[in-house]
Amino acid sequence: MKPPCLLGQICLPAQVDSVPIARQYVRLLLQVVEHAQADDALLLVSELVTNAVRHSDSGRLPDGRVAVAVANYDGTLHVDVIDAGSTGHQPRVCTDVGLDSGGGRGLWLVQELASAWGWQETPTGRVVWFQLTGP
Repeated sequence: MKPPCLLGQICLPAQVDSVPIARQYVRLLLQVVEHAQADDALLLVSELVTNAVRHSDSGRLPDGRVAVAVANYDGTLHVDVIDAGSTGHQPRVCTDVGLDSGGGRGLWLVQELASAWGWQETPTGRVVWFQLTGP
């Protein structure tokens, strides 16, 4: 197995306006490696950055930040979304979202589309990550 290759990382204000910026940044990175699941990766990045903005302390602080890091591990894409976390709340997959609901499916999509995913607390916040295995 080849060593991991960091394709890039970006740090953005934890604002809704940053979601399409993060998505475009990842799109540009993935054009380089021509990953077969680039569309899924873009959807999942959008969902996780949106969650970070809406549900973490990053989105509640006037100077809150969210970061996205993208790496390629021998054809497996690994994406981290890093935020300030949220005291007392942990990421969870909602299974009881109504059909008419405009939200609540972000982590469900990650669970369904990613080869693997998870989250971990860090000294400065939280990392939610996913992997997509290439062909």
